Amino acid sequence: MSKKTLRIIPLGGLGEVGKNMTVYEYNEQILIVDAGMMFPDNDMIGIDYIIPDFEYVKQRVDKVKGIVITHGHEDHTGAIGHLLEYVDAPVYATPLTNGLIKNKLNRRGLGVEPKLIDIQAGESVQIGPFKVDFFHVCHSIPDGVGLGIDTPAGLIVHTGDYKFDHTPIDGRPTDYAKLAEFARKGVLALLSDSTNAERPGWTASERVIDAAFEKVFYQAKGRIIIATFASLISRMQQVLETAKRHDRKVSFVGLSMTENARIAKELGYLTYDESQVVSTDQALSMPDNNVVLLVTGSQGEPTSILGRLANGTNKRFSVKEGDTIVLSSHPIPGNEEPVYRAINRLMEQGAEVVYEAIMPVHVSGHASQEEIKLLLHLVKPRYLIPIHGELRMLKQHKRLALEVGMEDEQIALVENGRVIEFNHGEMSLGDRIPGGYVFVDGSGVGDVDRSTMRDRELLSQDGVVLLNLELDKEKGSFKDLEIISRGFIAQDESQEMFAELRKRVVKLTQYPANNLQKEIHSVATSFLNEETKRRPVIFVTISKA
Repeated sequence: MSKKTLRIIPLGGLGEVGKNMTVYEYNEQILIVDAGMMFPDNDMIGIDYIIPDFEYVKQRVDKVKGIVITHGHEDHTGAIGHLLEYVDAPVYATPLTNGLIKNKLNRRGLGVEPKLIDIQAGESVQIGPFKVDFFHVCHSIPDGVGLGIDTPAGLIVHTGDYKFDHTPIDGRPTDYAKLAEFARKGVLALLSDSTNAERPGWTASERVIDAAFEKVFYQAKGRIIIATFASLISRMQQVLETAKRHDRKVSFVGLSMTENARIAKELGYLTYDESQVVSTDQALSMPDNNVVLLVTGSQGEPTSILGRLANGTNKRFSVKEGDTIVLSSHPIPGNEEPVYRAINRLMEQGAEVVYEAIMPVHVSGHASQEEIKLLLHLVKPRYLIPIHGELRMLKQHKRLALEVGMEDEQIALVENGRVIEFNHGEMSLGDRIPGGYVFVDGSGVGDVDRSTMRDRELLSQDGVVLLNLELDKEKGSFKDLEIISRGFIAQDESQEMFAELRKRVVKLTQYPANNLQKEIHSVATSFLNEETKRRPVIFVTISKA
């Protein structure tokens, strides 16, 4: 490979929604864009979250010249603490994004002082051979930026998450002029958000939520509990403004919600009178019709405030008749089941639950089909690399590009780990490197692999049965057998069946085979399957006493 070849290596976000991370490499120098996390699927039992596979970067840590973060959402920042354990490089981000990152790193206790460098949209920074131009984009969090990455091989435009909102909450639309300027210079490749590539039309403005909130507040007779992402600062602002019009006090509930609101206010991204915000204890002692509680858990996470309210395990307060609960978010793909389960449980407890399907209390922060086409017309890239989405979304993004006149060979439809190379203005696909999942389970990072996940899945399906056989130390004859089961069958229903299994095991000990443990396992598996049509995980231990 020539040192003059530009290599783009997606390590996350291509083939999935979440854990966005892209490596740019030129002349053995590396620029990293984003380092996000992803929620686990329902079958990933015990997993807290998933981060990209950093192995390629870990082997080249001395070549990393800088890390750029496009905005403050977890799917772009959630793995930054893990990355900085290996990489000693400056992190460039806008003030709000860096504020959220700093708070995250302080809670994590990184051990070293991170080099967080504030930049503003409209500024440019030289990072090794990469001149990075930061331009403002609309999204569902303030201070989001896209990137114009000028390299010796050509200009790359990396959008991050964006949409074309003409009436954004912060009054700052996406920078059309900068996109047009890039087009005049000539764009070698566009890496563009695909999350909403399947949605026709235009994504609605954040302003449509104002009317929906107004209706909710007008109709609510008791407490209003609004669940959203703790990083969705523009939504917090809308709640505060609507609450003020309806003479309600607002309480931020939970550490992440409280801390993010504090950071956003200190940096000027959230504005309100101090008298309008009260502590949670104060809010709970006030009349219900004077209170708004802002909580986390809009994705149905069981450990979040809303998740615990749904499960009846929240310690400070519970759901009660007359509460109006608003889920101001859209379920992340694959996360629909826990969200709707939470909604049902909240309704069972007497709450009125308002969510996106019945009222526009949330709008997407991502470009829909017409915006994606407009971006292609504005930027006029020579090549397109769809990013940020499941394979079906990336493919639809490609179809949209073909509709506006691009050719098939101009579009690279790739998934995580596929190296894309640019040499003398021509694009080609290179090697495949590891770009899979790294599971975070408690304090363990990467110590749970796919085989462990399969074992957990098996244990969760039909339960486990343990047969602990004790033989006489001198004679080797049967002494005792203990049968324990968990998650397999009710205890009162298992007594007769286990008594029969016990007889069969005792019979085996009278004429022991070469591998008694294996024989017992085989007999137990066949017998339990015949009796129940289930296949529990069976463990056999043999001891002598």
